[in-house]
Amino acid sequence: MGDARSLKVTVIGAGIIGVLSALQLQREGHQVTLIDANKPGSGCSAGNAGILARSSFAPLSSPHSLLQAPGWLLKANGPLSINWRYLLRILPWLLSYFNAGLRGDLRVRGEALWQLTDQSVEMYQSLTAFANCSELIARTDYLQVYRNKKGWRKAAGDMQWRRDLGFKIDDLDAPALRLLEPALSNAYQYAHLLRDHGYVKDPQALVSALFNKFCAIGGKYVQGEVLDIGQLHHRCQVTIDSEILNSDKLVIAAGAFSAKLIKLTGVDIPLETERGYHVHCPEPQLNISRPIMDGDLKFFVTPMRSGYRFAGVVEFAGLDAPLNLRRVAALEKNARQMLPGVNTKNASYWLGFRPTLADSLPVICTAPDNPNLVYAFGHQHLGLTCAPMTAELVADLISGRTPQLDISRFAVQRLL
Repeated sequence: MGDARSLKVTVIGAGIIGVLSALQLQREGHQVTLIDANKPGSGCSAGNAGILARSSFAPLSSPHSLLQAPGWLLKANGPLSINWRYLLRILPWLLSYFNAGLRGDLRVRGEALWQLTDQSVEMYQSLTAFANCSELIARTDYLQVYRNKKGWRKAAGDMQWRRDLGFKIDDLDAPALRLLEPALSNAYQYAHLLRDHGYVKDPQALVSALFNKFCAIGGKYVQGEVLDIGQLHHRCQVTIDSEILNSDKLVIAAGAFSAKLIKLTGVDIPLETERGYHVHCPEPQLNISRPIMDGDLKFFVTPMRSGYRFAGVVEFAGLDAPLNLRRVAALEKNARQMLPGVNTKNASYWLGFRPTLADSLPVICTAPDNPNLVYAFGHQHLGLTCAPMTAELVADLISGRTPQLDISRFAVQRLL
C-alpha cells in the first residue's frame, strides 16, 4: 500500500489510537512493534461511552464552557469536579485553558477537530470489515435531551454550527421525544436528534479485534513498562524492563501517559488528565433505541451489547488519586433520574484518564527536534472518534508523505 520503503516502527500505547496506528502501519508494509505496560485497550479505550461523535468538534475550552463551569462545580451531581488538593498543581493548566476559551479562534480550532471526526463512522465500518468484527459498529442517530427550553436554547449555537457544516439535526418537543424513547423521564421536555452518527457496542471487544488483526498480519506486541527512550542519529531506542528495542521510527500514542514518556526525550508538554467515570448496568430492564446525552449534566447512556453504560463527567485529580465513589454515586443517581426504573443492581464502576490539552486540540506531528519520532495524543473526549483518521495521519508522517489533512493546528510547537 505504501510508497516508502519498509521501516521498523515502534508504537508506544495500546489504546485505540496506538492500536489503529500500528495496524495501519503494518498494513502499509512496515515492521511494527506495539508496546504497552497493560493489556491492549484496557484504559479509556475500554471504558468510554462508545459514541462515534462525528459532530462533537466544538472545543471544550470555549466561552460557553467557561460561563457554565462555576455552576457545574457547585452541583454535587454536576459534570465537573476538582480535587482541591490538586488545584495548585493544575492551576497553570487551568489558566491556559481559560485563555484558550477567550481566544477568537474557536471556529478554527473546532473545524480542525472536525477533520478528524467527520469520517469516523465510515472509517470504522471499513476497519471492522477488515478485522471481521463489523457487528460491533451500530450506525444510528443520537439524542441530546434537556429539561427545559433554557437548556435547549443554550445548545442552539452549537447545533447551528453543525448544521452549517451539513449535519442533519431535528428539533423535538416532549411528545415527539416520548414517541422515540418512552423510557426517558418526563422531566425532559426538549431534544435535538442528531442524525447519521454511530456507536460501538463493545469498546473493549473492538480494540481486541483490531489488535488481534494487527498480530495476525505480522505485527508484534511487547508488554512492559517503558523505562527510557533514546534518540540516536538514524534510529530510536526504547528500553523496556531489561530489553532494548531498536527501530527506524517511534510513535508515542500513550494517551494521558504520553507527557511522562516524552519527558524522557527532554521535551515537557503541559498535558492534563480529565478523569472520566462510567456506571455499567448489565440488566437495565428497560429499552432505549439509541445513545442519549443529557444536555444539561453532560453524560451519556449507550445501549451496548452487555448492558447500558452511563458515562461522562470530568474530574481533575491527576493520575494517582483513587476512584472517587462520590462521582460514581452522582453518575448513578443521574442514571436513575434519566431512566426511571433502570435496574442498577450488579452495576460495575470504572475510572479512566482522558488526555487533554488546554486548547482542546490533540498533538499529531513529528517531534520538534527529531523527524523519526511521531506524537499522537491529547484527543480529550474524542479519542475513539478521532482514532481512524489519526492513524492514517501517523502513517503519512512515518512514511514521509504529505499528510492528507492540514495538521498545522495539531503541531506541538504551539505548546512549547
